[in-house]
Amino acid sequence: MNRSKLTFTGLGCVLAFLALFATANEIATLRDATAIDTQQEPEVIPKVNNDDVRRSRAYPMQPPLIPHKIDNYQVDLNVNKCMSCHSRNRTEDSQAPMVSVTHYMDRDGNFLAEISPRRYFCNQCHVVQYDTKALVENQFVDMNKLIQAKQLESSKKDGDTND
Repeated sequence: MNRSKLTFTGLGCVLAFLALFATANEIATLRDATAIDTQQEPEVIPKVNNDDVRRSRAYPMQPPLIPHKIDNYQVDLNVNKCMSCHSRNRTEDSQAPMVSVTHYMDRDGNFLAEISPRRYFCNQCHVVQYDTKALVENQFVDMNKLIQAKQLESSKKDGDTND
């Protein structure tokens, strides 16, 4: 009985190894189909869009993208370079949009004089936009555009029934 269990277990291991070996070429890797002994050509590093043009959102509740370079911006416990333009008292001089009022609220909904510590590190939500081709097609439509389309459709139907 013990010997048959051992044989059965060994046979299972061999079959598992063969299945793994057979699918080894189908496993996705960073090297793709490049052989191990050759160096893959690196992709070109995309450039950051630096045109200060606001982009539309790609999904609901997406934080706004940063439309400019932020290389060497200091954001740490002592300094937040972003707030030198985007804080409430700096937007008139900088002409930059002010951060949302929600960034001045604590977790209990109380308004603070300065930006909330939970919202202090901008790059945990906001990212720069790169000049690249989209990896996947995005068919997201903002809620305002859906409502406008529905109202237009409704007004067309009302216009057809009045004729």
